[in-house]
Amino acid sequence: MEDEVDRLVAAWRRERPDLDVEPLEVLSRVSRLARHLDRARRLAFAEHQLEPWEFDVLTSLRRAGAPYQLSPGQLLTQTLVTSGTMTNRIDRLAKKGLVERLPDPTDRRGVLVRLTAEGRDRADQALAGLLDQERAILAQLSRAQRADLAALLRQLTAPFDNIPG
Repeated sequence: MEDEVDRLVAAWRRERPDLDVEPLEVLSRVSRLARHLDRARRLAFAEHQLEPWEFDVLTSLRRAGAPYQLSPGQLLTQTLVTSGTMTNRIDRLAKKGLVERLPDPTDRRGVLVRLTAEGRDRADQALAGLLDQERAILAQLSRAQRADLAALLRQLTAPFDNIPG
């Protein structure tokens, strides 16, 4: 079965036979798949009245385990945004009743961000919807193929995820 990347690669091989365009066969597909995944994620989140950034913050708190709270600094580390952006996000989620700010008992000046019951329910429901969307995307692959693909992608992403600083 031919896809758009096959056509793109064939055109470049015809137009620029002097270049090795083999990387396009993998990375253009990864890029296209990322766009399809982004659409699927947005659809899954929209069904639960969440934006992608809201899902990221809520699920960071949910993954922390009971009592589902983290410091703003811990949230920064997990979501890779600036402190100003995180403050704005916490404010907006608190206004929606999805998180609450609490004093940090170990630091008089610090705060903790805790998931509310509604925030936890919304995160859980959106995650279930996301997984349904992602299962549909991967439906053409067997369990073994998915495991192989995950291992290969891990090899590519691990060096980026483990850069100090």
